[in-house]
Amino acid sequence: MHLNYIYCIVRGQMLGRFRSFVQSPMFWFSEPLYKTLRNIGISAHIDSGKTTFSERVLYYGGKIHSIHEVKGGDNVGATMDFMELEKEKGITIQSAATFLKWKDTSFNLIDTPGHVDFTIEVERALRVLDGGVLLICGVAGVQPQTLTVHKQMSRYNVPRIIFINKLDRMGANPWSAISSIRKRLGLTVAAVQIPIGSDQTFSGLVDLIKMKAYYFDGLKGEVIREENIPDRYLAEAKAKRQELIETLGSVDPEIEDAYLNEQEITEKQLKDAIRRNTLAHKFYSVFMGSAYKNKGVQLAMDGVIDFLPAPYEKSNYGFQYNSEKKEEKVTFQIDSKLPFVGYAFKLEENKFGQLTFVRVYQGKLKKGDFLYNMNTKKRLKVQKLGKMHANQMEEIPEVEAGDIFALFGVDCSSGDTLTAGDMQTQVFCSSMYVPEPVMSLSIRPTKKEYSNKFQKALNKFRREDPTFSVDMDKESEEIIISGMGELHLQIYAERMRREFEIEVELGQPTVNYRETITSKTGFDYLHKKQTGGAGQFARVMGYVEPLNGEEQFANQFVNATVGNNIPNEYITAVEKGFYESVEKGPLTGYPVVNFKFVLEDGQTHVVDSSSAAFQLATKYAFTQAFKSASPELLEPVMAVEIMVPANTYQTAMAGISKRRGMTTHTETKGDLFILNADVPLQQMFGYATELRGFTQGQGEFSLEYKRHDPLPVNEAQEVIAKFSKRKRRE
Repeated sequence: MHLNYIYCIVRGQMLGRFRSFVQSPMFWFSEPLYKTLRNIGISAHIDSGKTTFSERVLYYGGKIHSIHEVKGGDNVGATMDFMELEKEKGITIQSAATFLKWKDTSFNLIDTPGHVDFTIEVERALRVLDGGVLLICGVAGVQPQTLTVHKQMSRYNVPRIIFINKLDRMGANPWSAISSIRKRLGLTVAAVQIPIGSDQTFSGLVDLIKMKAYYFDGLKGEVIREENIPDRYLAEAKAKRQELIETLGSVDPEIEDAYLNEQEITEKQLKDAIRRNTLAHKFYSVFMGSAYKNKGVQLAMDGVIDFLPAPYEKSNYGFQYNSEKKEEKVTFQIDSKLPFVGYAFKLEENKFGQLTFVRVYQGKLKKGDFLYNMNTKKRLKVQKLGKMHANQMEEIPEVEAGDIFALFGVDCSSGDTLTAGDMQTQVFCSSMYVPEPVMSLSIRPTKKEYSNKFQKALNKFRREDPTFSVDMDKESEEIIISGMGELHLQIYAERMRREFEIEVELGQPTVNYRETITSKTGFDYLHKKQTGGAGQFARVMGYVEPLNGEEQFANQFVNATVGNNIPNEYITAVEKGFYESVEKGPLTGYPVVNFKFVLEDGQTHVVDSSSAAFQLATKYAFTQAFKSASPELLEPVMAVEIMVPANTYQTAMAGISKRRGMTTHTETKGDLFILNADVPLQQMFGYATELRGFTQGQGEFSLEYKRHDPLPVNEAQEVIAKFSKRKRRE
């Protein structure tokens, strides 16, 4: 009896443990990471609160245990702005990655800069993300860089939710912000929340999907309290919920049918419809709050889970070359069993050495595995894998499809495709868009002994940043650096001082002009040269004309020859000669754009014709035709937004007019006057000092590249004269 009793107890305990094991995720295969992961970015116009928002996300997700502000007085600074320069200037200079868990969902989060000078950081982040949070200032609404970020998100088909921030600020109006979203971004949007209170009395939010009020208690808003909607907000909540349903119904047949049939629309129906149409880029839900006052961020994090895609829900494509060396589209599968494919989207050097940030599109990778760089054709061994939390690293043994991670000590560049080390997967990821530099400066080290470090710094920055370029002026032998703006180039100069301990001097800024033509003209050029031996003979005939297309900086060669007057190998030489010619224009040496070169006929000599002769003939014909086709110079024009005290608006408008600016929009919001204008970049040099002067330091402005426009004739002649004078000296 005694033994039987013990047996029953032991058997019962074993059955209980077995039952617990069976019920645990370890027994049943848990969901793969790519189904419970969100790769998201925070993007906005400068000073809209991106980093402040990110800091709260990290705090509520348990990644950090205290909150620090971007411009806080504790000398710590926000977690994601870890560079000393970022802390000093109070702006985000480079994108920073982190990871966290919110509820049952893992987040890979990238905080991006808002300043137009660092737009490549936004570009490379959005290239690899599955979803985004677009922050908009509740006071200013849509601003110039908001438009740029919206275009970037659309370029990479990034679904997004919108968060209207700073509702605690005087003059904040979420409905005015939503109106500007509809008008300036052309998006179908509706609020999923309304604020309780405004300005200094902003205290909570009403959720229009659940029809509940939420308040954010505790020291840092970490305790969410759910209540019934206050009576004074009930009518507004019902009206805004109706607006949400009607807006959704305009893009979703299921909601439209339920609405027209006067059926009650449930919380689940609303959530499902919002998710469906967010992923289809038909609808964008608007959340709101104040990140600085710790209100609304957690509900936006819920919105990321509810409405933004997991990696497997977003299609990602690459290409491979077929037997005819033509590109074929390839769809990547979020499957860890398939061969590895990753995209190196960012390089960074810190205390751990060179880091390469990689998005995994297919397969998985372990420490010790080999990779193949499709761009350099080199095989690499994986020494170390890690997940980054700002500038802190956590080593990991492996990484799966859909995830973002950091590689250590591998030789590659930003934009390289990494595949499985067996070299059997010959595919490329699609590239990211890299804007053309708009400004140049001369730079030199102050001492000769700095030369080696100086070259190392330039090489490093070039590898990190595709918008940073380095050239040598042949006449002056000066090194010229080019980038997206004054601040962009000044930051690199400052990084040289700090990271490489070298002092440098910067010259005066110059803008990057372009040359083009405005009329059609023909050409008939004979290149004939006889030396002692074989001579040179080539004749090319055709016409040139302006190229009008969607791309602003395009050039086109057209072979319109009939018959065999010019053999194919010489036509290839003509094309090569044309594309070499447009690299440096005849007027100023700046690139030629929007130029169409049509080859119609030609002539060869049985002995003296060669590819080199036809290449030279094309270059001479190009120069001759260019000067006869009413050429002109194009200058970069910036979209400028200026915010000044309302009592200084006349001075602001007069200053922009003096700089050849064209006003596009003006608006007064409380004590602020907002001016939008298109202004040539050359005219904006020194404007920061002028603005500080007449506003006593209260004014601010931002600018972003918009287009190239014709330069006034008198200024164009000055630029051409300087180039001609320099060329004569050569």
